[in-house]
Amino acid sequence: MIEIMQEDVTQPNLAEAEVTDEGLVRVIGVRALSLGIVNMIVGAGIFVLPGLIAELLGPSAIIAYFVCSIAVALVFLCFAEAGSRVTRSGGTYAYIEDAFGPFFGFLSSVMLWFGWGILSNAAVAIAFAEVMSIAFPIFDSTLPRSLLLISVFTVLALVNIRGVQWGVRFTVINTYAKLIPLILLAVVGAFFIQWENLVIDTLPPLATIGAGALMLVFAFGGGEVALNAGGEVKNPSRTVPLSLFYGLSLVFVLYLSIQGVAQGVLGDDLLNNMEAPLVATAEQAWGPWARTFMLIGAGISILGVTAGHVLNHPRAVFAAAKDGLLPGWLAKVHPQFRTPHTAVIFSAGLACAFALTGAFKMLAIVSSGSLLLLYLGCSLAVLKLRKLNPTPDKSAFILPFGPTIPVASSLVVLWLLSNMTGAEAIGLSLLLALSTVGFLVWRRAK
Repeated sequence: MIEIMQEDVTQPNLAEAEVTDEGLVRVIGVRALSLGIVNMIVGAGIFVLPGLIAELLGPSAIIAYFVCSIAVALVFLCFAEAGSRVTRSGGTYAYIEDAFGPFFGFLSSVMLWFGWGILSNAAVAIAFAEVMSIAFPIFDSTLPRSLLLISVFTVLALVNIRGVQWGVRFTVINTYAKLIPLILLAVVGAFFIQWENLVIDTLPPLATIGAGALMLVFAFGGGEVALNAGGEVKNPSRTVPLSLFYGLSLVFVLYLSIQGVAQGVLGDDLLNNMEAPLVATAEQAWGPWARTFMLIGAGISILGVTAGHVLNHPRAVFAAAKDGLLPGWLAKVHPQFRTPHTAVIFSAGLACAFALTGAFKMLAIVSSGSLLLLYLGCSLAVLKLRKLNPTPDKSAFILPFGPTIPVASSLVVLWLLSNMTGAEAIGLSLLLALSTVGFLVWRRAK
């Protein structure tokens, strides 16, 4: 495992890399993709999650983590098989389109590049600006905040146009940087735990545990975004399953450790620090200087997610344009850098425009519902892909136990969708309706 995780992130000479039929180059290995998955999951949520879960479950929060880990594992096992069968760019969209055809491909494309990609990227960027405004009050003002957001998206777009290896390298470095304060808090903070704060006196009702697990599923979401760059992954049938396993395992251990430290150090006082529980935990354990340290960590963490979005979501736009679902100019590949540069500019520009609105809540609501629909589509796509190709390449990753895991994953996602609020359901339905109209217009134009 160590040898696999230490493999080169990129190939220095693009001429030596495998060039795909899409005109892209395969330079992303297991380590880079694993860290990309970690980067996309570990964002702003971990810095507020311990307080929210403790408010709901108290010391029993650990139970919800294990329940959630089972649910997430089912979904991402389906991603592992689908990702090893469909190796072109597009991630979830490519899996669903290959399985169910152009209509569902079009809908999933919109859910992926716009509903989840653009809108969630904009929401994360807004969260980054909020963190920066706490550390530097000047960003409370509209003009400085707008300039900050425009600068961030411009720099990240230029980095990713320069070459996928540069975007991957930036993501890897940023992931290491964001993990340092969290791992330090988990390890050093363990010495300050008051163990009586972690004693489970009574078990909460099953419904309450389910509500906590539902909250955690959203915190674990986003890792599949790293698979959008499937057309630039080396040996996808091996790299995708291994990367999902390593990435999700690291996130689960990290989240569980952070929850235990925050709850063990603060105890009941955790509920008095709902907005920034990790900042309060570090300050209690290490002293006042830790507040600044953790704020910097939060900024780096959120910036890393934004960087991951700018790296990965343009690949979904590129794939959709390549298939004729979006204007052809979005499928252009830079002749020198071999990157989908027009898709990068388009995605970053649109995300920046939504981020400038500052409408975090609505952006988060629609993007979360879109993600659940993509999870459902991927789970069902595994069953259909098996039917379409019962004997795939020998190197493909095939889930055991027949249809059991994809069916169980679909049921879990349907259960999650049934718990959506009215606002989430309305926003998601509107996006689906507009996407259907868009498909009809596209088909008539074709």
